Amino acid sequence: MVGVLATILVDIVAHIGGSSLTNPTPAASIIGDIVFDLGFVAAALWLASVGGRPTPADFGFRRVRLGTAAKAFLLAAIGYYGLTAIYGTILHLHGTDKLPSELGVTHSTAALVAASVFVCAIAPMAEEFFFRGFFFGALRNLRIEVLGRDLGPWFAAIVTGILFGLAHTGSASSQYLIPLGFLGFVLCLVRWRTRSLYPCMALHSANNALALGVNQLGWNAAEIVGLMIASWLVIAAITGPLGARSPSLA
Repeated sequence: MVGVLATILVDIVAHIGGSSLTNPTPAASIIGDIVFDLGFVAAALWLASVGGRPTPADFGFRRVRLGTAAKAFLLAAIGYYGLTAIYGTILHLHGTDKLPSELGVTHSTAALVAASVFVCAIAPMAEEFFFRGFFFGALRNLRIEVLGRDLGPWFAAIVTGILFGLAHTGSASSQYLIPLGFLGFVLCLVRWRTRSLYPCMALHSANNALALGVNQLGWNAAEIVGLMIASWLVIAAITGPLGARSPSLA
């Protein structure tokens, strides 16, 4: 609700400045999307503060060993892209994400840079903070026992994945909501097994960079890898200090 209301306010201000409400300018779209994702962060901070004063570590800002993070990253990527490829082959999926084109990535260099920063850095940070850092982090505390086994984290991962997919209803084609929901589920498992949000943000960012580079820009492998590394550096610069005092995890 915070994100929606803030986006409406941005649209009104942009309209006063000459932007169309039905077909907003790339600048208005980018600002609106940034404000919307910041609504996730604001909601998580407010809701978490109701029960006390959470620390960055409570949201998953914990340093993790590079080997552990890399292993989780690779296993999650293989599982996600493997099942997504099977899903796409069975349903003959085609089409692209609506969001980058709405942000004007092909209109100007400035729009491309701004859209890339949002899609590959800001969105992964904000969405991981809310969905994996806050929502999954809180929901997994529910104890659901089946045959003596606690299935709470699995239940939390499924619910979070579904909501993560639905959150992209406006920006992605309906045929991609199921893969996005599965991505949300996989990212929850990464957060659970590593106890850290950093591998989740890295995979989320890499997925967005790959989708942007391949589907929208037609970039080659070197350009896409460069976009991934640049996005990771931005994320590390912004969120890295939050984990500076957290214990390193195995």
